Amino acid sequence: MTRLLTMILPVGLILASTAGVADAQTSGAAPSASPTRKEVKMETAEFLKTHQWDAVNEAWVVKPDYVPPAGVRSRADVKADRDAWLKMHAWDDTKTAWVELSQPRDMSKLSRDQVKKETKMFLKTHSYDENSNAWVVTQ
Repeated sequence: MTRLLTMILPVGLILASTAGVADAQTSGAAPSASPTRKEVKMETAEFLKTHQWDAVNEAWVVKPDYVPPAGVRSRADVKADRDAWLKMHAWDDTKTAWVELSQPRDMSKLSRDQVKKETKMFLKTHSYDENSNAWVVTQ
């Protein structure tokens, strides 16, 4: 009898524990609906109209003859705005804030690591607002 209990007890515990895990997985909210095959095909076709694969850099790039719709700024313009802002501001680690400079600085004289660090901090503290076509503070 004791031998039978020692075998039934572990089996019962295992079944009870897996039932709880299975219940925990199904009791959440329903996941959002994934896009249909037709929607994915349409998005792919639109993307392929404007981009091409660059085998040298192994990345998708905008086709040279592509002109963005009216009101949409090019990536180069957005980056130029960011670089202009970085020329007039410097990240201060002691204040953990941006400090406005009295005159523009020559970014080519900064080390590569410093430019990377400041660009990374800029992207953490700012985001590009497509409605106003400007960089806005996100902090």
